[in-house]
Amino acid sequence: MPDFESKLCESDQLVTRLKDLPHPVVLTNGVFDLLHRGHVTYLAQAKALGASLIVAVNTDDSVKRLGKGADRPINTCTDRMAVLAALASVDLVVAFSEDTALETVTLARPDIYVKGGDYDMNSIPEGQAVLAYGGQVRAVQFEHDRSTTKTLQKMRQI
Repeated sequence: MPDFESKLCESDQLVTRLKDLPHPVVLTNGVFDLLHRGHVTYLAQAKALGASLIVAVNTDDSVKRLGKGADRPINTCTDRMAVLAALASVDLVVAFSEDTALETVTLARPDIYVKGGDYDMNSIPEGQAVLAYGGQVRAVQFEHDRSTTKTLQKMRQI
């Protein structure tokens, strides 16, 4: 088994695994379907805000409920998690099946919760939960105009 697979975590192991991570712990979440430059830049920026980075990944069923398209996700949750775990910026990867990452955020209680783009961190449930226990929230601006949706549109035109 490759070393990076040790970064994969079941949700029922999250609290225990967190104890081994240096603080401050940063947590972000998303689909991360077709990993691209925008994703890896964003994850590196998120990691730079703390000492450890946890990435919570939407399960396949939760991606379908997001309405990203009938054929999404392209890659299975297991594969998306493994690719994320292979990144140097990522310390732990966990899946979540709910419509939002609120349950995972509440369980993990990260020091810092991060989302990309122009999220209003004070209005999303995860941001509100982190602020309620005294944690910090940050919205990191995207450095590169990339998205899985745009990549798929380009591929379908070929």
